[in-house]
Amino acid sequence: MPAWLGDAIFYEVYPQSFCDTNSDGIGDIEGITSRLDYIYGLGCNAIWINPCFVSPFKDGGYDVADYKTVAPRYGTNEDLYRLFATAHAAGIHVLLDLVPGHTSDEHPWFQQSALPTANQYTNRYIWTDTAWTAPRDFRCVSGRFNRNGNYLVNFFSTQPALNYGFEHITERWQLPPMHPDCLATREAMKDIMRFWLGKGCDGFRVDMADSLVKSDHEKKTTSAIWQDVRAMFDSDYPEAALVSEWSDPGRALKAGFHADFYLDHESNGFHALFRRKDPVTGAPLGFFGSEGNGNISLFVDDYLRRYEESRNDGYISFVTGNHDTPRMRRSLDETQLKLAYAFIFTMPGVPFLYYGDEIGMRYMEGLVSKEGGYDRTGSRTPMQWTHGVNCGFSDAPTDRLYLPVDASPDAPTVQAQMDDPQSLLNTVRRVIHLRHTSTDLQADGSFGVVYAQQGAYPFIYRRGSLIIAVNPSPHLAIVPVNIMGKVLFSLGELPARSEHETAMAPQSFVVVRE
Repeated sequence: MPAWLGDAIFYEVYPQSFCDTNSDGIGDIEGITSRLDYIYGLGCNAIWINPCFVSPFKDGGYDVADYKTVAPRYGTNEDLYRLFATAHAAGIHVLLDLVPGHTSDEHPWFQQSALPTANQYTNRYIWTDTAWTAPRDFRCVSGRFNRNGNYLVNFFSTQPALNYGFEHITERWQLPPMHPDCLATREAMKDIMRFWLGKGCDGFRVDMADSLVKSDHEKKTTSAIWQDVRAMFDSDYPEAALVSEWSDPGRALKAGFHADFYLDHESNGFHALFRRKDPVTGAPLGFFGSEGNGNISLFVDDYLRRYEESRNDGYISFVTGNHDTPRMRRSLDETQLKLAYAFIFTMPGVPFLYYGDEIGMRYMEGLVSKEGGYDRTGSRTPMQWTHGVNCGFSDAPTDRLYLPVDASPDAPTVQAQMDDPQSLLNTVRRVIHLRHTSTDLQADGSFGVVYAQQGAYPFIYRRGSLIIAVNPSPHLAIVPVNIMGKVLFSLGELPARSEHETAMAPQSFVVVRE
């Protein structure tokens, strides 16, 4: 386990939307480098950069056409190497985004695989045996190339699936995972990792990590691939990290990942905290909603199971949001966000802060889809630094921006919140500082539930010698729990405490050392 992960707090950077230094309307690597002091000032000592490689950008860069070359719109490989070095000098680790399950259909591997004559890349992707074979259980694309077959895709039609084999073979065109051509795919991906690790990268966030071997319902063979990768890391890059987009830590961490995202999936505990709604009326039912209609048991039951399954193997990563989901500000106001983030940054594991969430950037409604974003586009708008032109993101003409900035008069910006001690930005800074200075709050600190009753408030939990209580509801909440001790951090009115009970004020949060 990389030692630095224990106190890591990540900042997710969507590169095309973060900071533009060459006035072309698109963020770039130099822009990220120029803002490292800001990121470190937040308390984030690690960053994850979404794909920044050569791509036709049919899916925001998750359709890679060259894994070893930075896309020209972001700069050069040398710019990225310089970012690694500058970040390390500032005490910041850098993860790149690895997309191992598919490439762009413009990748040279695929262009060779699509040829009608056999070559070394013929089986690098998954093709059916004829153009008339259309398997029902898989997405496939037909009629685009002279090769007599259809190719399977993982997502969009421009993202052909790389061939790691099939766990259960039902057709003659399917290969077993140990076929030499499937092993070659695995080794090609390891070669890409070694390339960037050798240049100073500190590891990878792995896109769709469970998508490799097809018909692998229990994910055993996919897990074996990642265990092989982890063995390479442990042997050659012991301080490099692997973080999975799997959202099943019980499997992902045993497969070799150091951390796994706890994502917003309908019916899971994360969803119950922040985004749950009545399926008929649409009324908010999240625990952190100000309506007080949440049910903490839905979170506790789900999370405790995941925590117990995985706590000896690695970390669960809570996120404030990401490039694939509506920003939390869409459903929570600033007070609610303060409570939600205070909770996220005082939970076990390795947390991730999505760029702009620290100032409460809004989900931008009604935008035309950009580069395959569709309804995700509203969460990918430019970072809002100042009240100046284009919110300080770029000097380009407004009509040339990658996406429009929030034009509202009250658009949240770093500039507006920097000197306000009560701002969301400074609240995030304070709670992150508390985490860094309290080992009980860091990734390995113990966790236990003190009070969590179905349909009731507050939620009280323990991290080592610390007791933490949160009441997002609009009502006073009195519980027969003693949380006497020194208050280290609080939001809202302090609770009234006695030996026998605690009265939590509406919309309040407190961390107490016993």
